[in-house]
Amino acid sequence: MTTTLTKGANAPVAATQVRAVLGWASAADADASALLLTSAGKVRSDADYVFYNQPSDPGGAVRHLGKTTAATGTTDSLSVDLARLPAEIDRVVLAASVDGVTFGQVPGLNLVLIDAASGAELVRFDIPAATTERAFVFGELYRRGAEWKFRAVGQGYDSGLGGLASDFGISVDDPAPTGTPAPPPPPVAAYPPPPVAAYPPPAAAAYPPPPQAAPGYPPPPPGYPQQQGYPPPPPQPAALGYPPPVQQQAQPAAAGGVSLKKQKLVDMEKRVAQRDPQLLSLTKQAAVSLEKRGLGEHTAKVALCLDISGSMGKLYRSGKIAELARRILALGLRFDDDGAVDVFLFGANGYQADSLDLDNSANFVPNLFNTYSLEPSTYYGKAMSLVRQFYFGSSGPRNAPIGNPVPVYVMFVTDGQTFDTDETRQHIISSSYEPLFWQFMAIGKSDTKLDSFGRVQKPSRFGGRRGGGEFAFLEELDNLQGRYLDNANFFAVEDPSVIPDEALFELLMGEYPTWLGLARQRGLLPPV
Repeated sequence: MTTTLTKGANAPVAATQVRAVLGWASAADADASALLLTSAGKVRSDADYVFYNQPSDPGGAVRHLGKTTAATGTTDSLSVDLARLPAEIDRVVLAASVDGVTFGQVPGLNLVLIDAASGAELVRFDIPAATTERAFVFGELYRRGAEWKFRAVGQGYDSGLGGLASDFGISVDDPAPTGTPAPPPPPVAAYPPPPVAAYPPPAAAAYPPPPQAAPGYPPPPPGYPQQQGYPPPPPQPAALGYPPPVQQQAQPAAAGGVSLKKQKLVDMEKRVAQRDPQLLSLTKQAAVSLEKRGLGEHTAKVALCLDISGSMGKLYRSGKIAELARRILALGLRFDDDGAVDVFLFGANGYQADSLDLDNSANFVPNLFNTYSLEPSTYYGKAMSLVRQFYFGSSGPRNAPIGNPVPVYVMFVTDGQTFDTDETRQHIISSSYEPLFWQFMAIGKSDTKLDSFGRVQKPSRFGGRRGGGEFAFLEELDNLQGRYLDNANFFAVEDPSVIPDEALFELLMGEYPTWLGLARQRGLLPPV
């Protein structure tokens, strides 16, 4: 059965070989194309752009099949073998351009995704009315863990193929309309992911004792004798496996003279306004906190880890966890290009649940318990292992940094102590070598619990915890020694529903910007 999507919606793709068929109801000359993108949102080279003059990518996973004409109109098709795509390819963008006209003069635009094996229609997207656009991104196939999904995009470019090229890092010849200057050449992607670990741990003898610890450094990684202090300042990025930096240019402009990220945020807000005005208010409040810290157009993957131990039952039944999840989705809509939050659960075991997004947010948490039940114990490490495996391909010990273009922000929610403290410590230390930040939120009383305005309350003789208490271990993780850099933060609330949105988003951004700067400085993320 065909799934019909509207702009911004997504659907799973069960087939491994698909045909993407662009159709229109006229004889206009439109040309379909595909771009193979890494998680940085860029092609690896111009060879990752598939169109009529370059009908295949180097590995043959994506091919241009060509046009057919009938009485009802014209189609131009591409084939995509999802199983053959290289692991570093994160998504395949399905686009098109026209020459001599605009898409507003091309009626009946639609994109149909077909199972190449059976010929069955999987997804249909009828493109909204176009106007002056000369290039269009119609949809994209993207990875979600081990699966593939399709998103209906519908993003147009008045600037034509040149504007589209600039956004995705390709260089093509796109003649400008008569009387208009040619677009500037697109900037080269400045920092692809480093091919090797950025900082292999050197022998302790390689660092003579400095007179004092260099300011701004986190505790030295395991293996450095404390009396030797800290290593000298890290080398410049070129020594970390990155090429020498090119002259940075302003982020390329999409249609209307704004950056592609900004345009995506505008499109996101329009979708949310139409479908969930209350969630729109949350995204705008999240934007305020992000813009204060220079993160208004920041991109990161967002994950939510939820405790499903039995003691959480009252919080789930009251709807307080469901509302908290929607507030985290608001952050995900600002941060994450795919507009979704990856959800992981932990109790006696760990589980990767479905993603939380705009389509399912209203009933996401209640529906979880159609599949999962509350469990009798709490093991943080079960979820942490799944998170690290999902994003970085390994949950084992790590003692050398690994670079990645996009960071991961994890919101970790629990109401109690874990039974696997040693395993949890190891995950925190190992993940400090990965571009991954843990934000722990405890629900209950603590020395560091917050009032309804997000202020720290001091324990009184009538309540609270004076020395450690239930969340002493989380406080320990917040200050854990032996990490490559500080990659965790912790706060506690007695009732998440009474914390105002503004206060919550301020808490969520308490230490993340500082970690982000250190991660860039020390090779986990590309410099800006």
